[in-house]
Amino acid sequence: MRRYRVLHSTVYVYSDVVSSSYGRAFLSPRDFPGQRLRGHDIHIDPVPSDRSVGTDVYGNTTLYFHVTAEHRRLEVTGESLVDVEAPALRAEPMPWEQARPTGENGPLAVEFTLDLTPPEIIPEVAAYAAESFPPGRPLVEAVRELTTRIYTDFTYESGSTTVSTRVADVFAAREGVCQDFARLGIACLRSLGLAARYVSGYLATQPPPGQERLVGADATHAWAAVWLPAGGEDPLVEGNWIGFDPTNDQFADENYVTLAWGRDYADVPPLRGIIYTDARESSITVSVDVAPVEV
Repeated sequence: MRRYRVLHSTVYVYSDVVSSSYGRAFLSPRDFPGQRLRGHDIHIDPVPSDRSVGTDVYGNTTLYFHVTAEHRRLEVTGESLVDVEAPALRAEPMPWEQARPTGENGPLAVEFTLDLTPPEIIPEVAAYAAESFPPGRPLVEAVRELTTRIYTDFTYESGSTTVSTRVADVFAAREGVCQDFARLGIACLRSLGLAARYVSGYLATQPPPGQERLVGADATHAWAAVWLPAGGEDPLVEGNWIGFDPTNDQFADENYVTLAWGRDYADVPPLRGIIYTDARESSITVSVDVAPVEV
């Protein structure tokens, strides 16, 4: 088990006064078997005139806030203390075809087999996925190969895409960032009738040998998870999902801190909102620090 103190700060600066800011934040790490949220708070400056906490349809904690004081700078900082355990990943012999959810063995997981609108499952993606999933192959073995192939075949290129870039464009360009590779993996699995979800969170990184850890140099991360009909009746229980990270060619372990999950990035962006202003220019600065804490 590992314990982390997470600081996630987002600062917006505007060239003119903002009279009103509405925001929605997915900055509260989830609490589930394998991850324990020990403390959490979100600080907002200027102080909102109204804020409320709710839960979305996937069980993610969301914060809504409204800042009515005039401002040219808005800062939102999430601070969390989280314990993460390494999942017990077994060499599951189940053929991948048997991992398709149905109304009986995984009614809540069926939604995660459906394509998005507009569609992301193009013929090229389906053909790419099929190479790793011959008939009867064990699910975990097939997902492991798919993860490695995406890692090998695609180049990580910061700034090469945006949050609205389509999977088809990533597939054609053969480059992207973590959210693109997660979404590609998800589209591949869904093309086979398997349930896959998008996971937003953090990846604790270690500095190179002989160098000190740089505070604030971490970043938000994204990976995917595939559903497995095992470990209980409820398909939303974490034990039924196996996280995999094509960006780093590995399954999710105790270095991964989960914020939220959904069908796609659009379900769980860390922060989004609406402002009222005449400002013609704005800037955003994001700082993330995932620091290990001795238990």
